Amino acid sequence: MQGRAQTTCNTPGQNPATAFPVCGTASFSQSSVNLCGGRTVPNPKCPNSPLTDVNPYWYRFTCFETGTLGFTIIPNANNSDYDWQVFDITGRAPSDVFTDASLTIACNWSQYFGNTGTSANAANLLECEGTVPQFSRLPTITKGRTYLLLVSHFTNTQAGYKLNFGGGTALITDTTTAKPVNASIACDGQTVGVKLNKRMLCSSLAANGSDFGLAGNPASIQSAVGQGCTNGFDFDSLVLTTTTALPTGNYQLVSSIGSDANTLLDICSTPMAPGLAIAFQVKMPQPAVMVLADTIGCAPATLRVRFSDPLLCSTVDANGSDFAISGPQAGLGITSVTGTCNADTSSIFTLQFNTPIIAGGVYTISHKAGTDGNTSTSYCGLASNTQSITVAVAEKVNAQFTVRVASSCQADTVQLLHPGYNSTTTFYNYYWYDGLARGGTTTSRTFNEPGSYLVSMVVSNGICKDSTSQTVNLTATRVKAAFAAPAFACPGDTVLLSDSSTGPIVAWRWDYGDGTTALGRVPAAHLYNQTAQLTRYPVRLTVTDAIGCSNTASKIITVPNNCFIAVPGAFTPNADGLNDFLYPLNA
Repeated sequence: MQGRAQTTCNTPGQNPATAFPVCGTASFSQSSVNLCGGRTVPNPKCPNSPLTDVNPYWYRFTCFETGTLGFTIIPNANNSDYDWQVFDITGRAPSDVFTDASLTIACNWSQYFGNTGTSANAANLLECEGTVPQFSRLPTITKGRTYLLLVSHFTNTQAGYKLNFGGGTALITDTTTAKPVNASIACDGQTVGVKLNKRMLCSSLAANGSDFGLAGNPASIQSAVGQGCTNGFDFDSLVLTTTTALPTGNYQLVSSIGSDANTLLDICSTPMAPGLAIAFQVKMPQPAVMVLADTIGCAPATLRVRFSDPLLCSTVDANGSDFAISGPQAGLGITSVTGTCNADTSSIFTLQFNTPIIAGGVYTISHKAGTDGNTSTSYCGLASNTQSITVAVAEKVNAQFTVRVASSCQADTVQLLHPGYNSTTTFYNYYWYDGLARGGTTTSRTFNEPGSYLVSMVVSNGICKDSTSQTVNLTATRVKAAFAAPAFACPGDTVLLSDSSTGPIVAWRWDYGDGTTALGRVPAAHLYNQTAQLTRYPVRLTVTDAIGCSNTASKIITVPNNCFIAVPGAFTPNADGLNDFLYPLNA
């Protein structure tokens, strides 16, 4: 139910960020509760009735098998009113539960005393404050997602409760067998970092480090600290410290039963097996070696280098003076250096150039003493040696090309030329207006008609690429001869020819095919003389423009020896084979 003003909660477990880790195989008992809280908890079903975390405790768990979540809260005192709300916080900050109502998946804020929780017989997932049932329906939780359970004690007393999980089908117990998965030693040869495959209870870690030992006992472990145990309950990383620095060599770290009579325990109090070993190596620290971190692209304005050991960011001059670059491009320099720094260390640094590299060739990147008088220092305190690496950079290509047009009386020839700006360019392709592609530095095409034609050029050397386009405007109009003429004419008949030529014509010359010619666009009527036999005359028209370009069209006119029909004066159709039929004598 709705609570009252409280003090700020500072005890671990009473805030979402410090929630108790829980599993499904244990019963969790809170003998008393600290009086604090009063923060509003948004709820999608109860927007008009503010709910608050009164004297709260928070529990965190992960779902390992999808199913329903069952649990029961049992007050230690009969007059205690406990409320609860479950949140899905996967990928979210724990504090988001105070601002985002959509994180809620189930709740019960009944005003009644006594047991509360989830039940298969309940009707609703969400029950607001007031005279509502004390149990809500079992919510479904999903494998791989993380959840928080808020238990709020509305009754302003310190009487505690028990929290039991059960009755649902979901699995919230991590059954993974605990083991160390990685160990590494710090520069001092005395501090060993250990990574575990699952989270373990801080309370199960012996502070004297006796939960682990070194095979062969080259040195004893004198202390152990779980990462996150200062304000939390579990950890998956710890730091062991040995009594003396370990000499160079190979070692094995072995899990043991500590002075607290147990090995490490997971959040379900399942122990890690003793005798589990993880190997690590102790090496003498060496100066960090610089290598190229990335593949070089086209016209790089930055370049990343990687060091074999992290450098202290505070020893790398931000102005870039610890590095230098030299190569084919004059005036190239480094203006700044930035690292991906974490706790003042970084293995990768980005060099910023004063201008992109466009000249192809081999460049030298040097690591040297900067304006502070020294080279950078590694995490282990060793000054980096003066050193250099070489990198090959591709030439920046240029796709600009030249258009040349050569015109004749018949056509325009368009030539495209790429001057081969950069010697490293290995691929050229011209794309004509119709999508036709032709390779090479030079290509040409012939056009018979005027028009606008878009042509493009693509240039690449495998790393750098460039493209450009131009519109070629062809405006020349050419003369084209054409005329109309009859196909047949009788001797002595008038023959008329009609011009239909196009273009900038300044002269017309007609040839009638019988040895006579005429000039002008509209020739005079022409007569063909009678000949002894049928004759075919080739008639031609030649048109010419102002610069002397000509074009000719021709047709054939057929002229018979005469167009008169000779008819006999009589015929004798008596079937004697002589003059039996009447027909023209000359046709």
